[in-house]
Amino acid sequence: MSEARPLSLGQLSVWHDIRGLPAARWHEPNNAAVWPLPPGVDRARAGTALRAVVARHPSLRTRYDLQDPDAPNQLAPDDPLDDDLPSIDDGGADPEAVAAELAAEPFHLGRRHGWRARLLTHRGAASHLVFVKHHIAADAWAQELLQQEFRQALADPDGLGPLPPGPAELAADQHTPAGLRRQSAALDHWKRLLARAPSAPLPRTADTVLQGTLRSGAARRAAHAVAEQAQVSVSSVVLAAYARGVARICGTDALLVQLMSANRFAGRWKGLVTSMNQWVPALLDDARNDDLHALATAVHWSGLTAVRHGMYDVTAVAALRARLPDAPEPTCAFNYVAVPGSTPPGDSRDGQADSGADTPVITWEEPFTTIGPRCYARALETADSLTVRLTAKDVGRQQCADVLLGIHQALLTAAGRR
Repeated sequence: MSEARPLSLGQLSVWHDIRGLPAARWHEPNNAAVWPLPPGVDRARAGTALRAVVARHPSLRTRYDLQDPDAPNQLAPDDPLDDDLPSIDDGGADPEAVAAELAAEPFHLGRRHGWRARLLTHRGAASHLVFVKHHIAADAWAQELLQQEFRQALADPDGLGPLPPGPAELAADQHTPAGLRRQSAALDHWKRLLARAPSAPLPRTADTVLQGTLRSGAARRAAHAVAEQAQVSVSSVVLAAYARGVARICGTDALLVQLMSANRFAGRWKGLVTSMNQWVPALLDDARNDDLHALATAVHWSGLTAVRHGMYDVTAVAALRARLPDAPEPTCAFNYVAVPGSTPPGDSRDGQADSGADTPVITWEEPFTTIGPRCYARALETADSLTVRLTAKDVGRQQCADVLLGIHQALLTAAGRR
């Protein structure tokens, strides 16, 4: 067996989320992306580009020793492979549907690497690359980075630049004396917040898991307007609108939330392909405030304090919670997804125009995964809208709709639009 090394803190967070899943749910940490191919790209060229990308990133060549669930390890990366890129004729099917089928196949992380790719062809011509990855191999930022490198490699497979570090190097850095001091400070942050936070559980009004997605072009423009007026980040504005809706349902002014910290603030690690995301706690006071500008400002500073402590040992936090059985659980969770090259307002790089519509659209979907917090909002900017996907367990559809529509209305009202 290859040399075993400890997991990085981000990898360890993923493992804690999935280690108790039954085999029927092993696919839930997977995510699929569909990358359109430029005209004229054939199988050989696509395969060469993909191999060039995989050879750069140790995470894509890593298997794991998970025999002891309390002491997981990553094995030394395997040598780059020279396998052919399998192809699938789409038969006229939607590429997203093909990707969903591929994502539903679990990865056995002890035996295989945490990704797979298929070349889609249509009437004999290559049309898309479907890239499926396990979350322990790559987070959203890393997945977008892989797409960018793949496109570069299609033109010049030898021109991708210096080799980036791997997750084992990150793990080693996190266990230096400086890294251990950061972990200790993060654990102190958890202690302080758990001691201060009130218990404010979201009422259980149903016995189901719902997933609704809000799309609104007007909300995107309004969020940027409010952020400029309040001199805070767009993510803080959207979080303030979301938290206010949840706080009103709970009837509380103080809300303990989990924020997703990307942990990509140091230049050395920004281009690292692995999962670096970790949940960090933030306590939001006066969460039902009608003044969204003031609430967004408070949220901004609470969020900054939280993400400063984004790299921590989830095992140590679990032990802390075991010693504090009465400590409150976070009421909700929020992730503002940032990826390399995000499109600013008014830019339509993908050919889509800003819809300009003030009427929000909510669609309801069957959730692919129920891993994670009980009430989880994931916000993402596209070229023409703000998209907020809310996944909620044991919460009724009307309450979910109220939260989603409340985000849209709060943003428009705060920006001066009714």
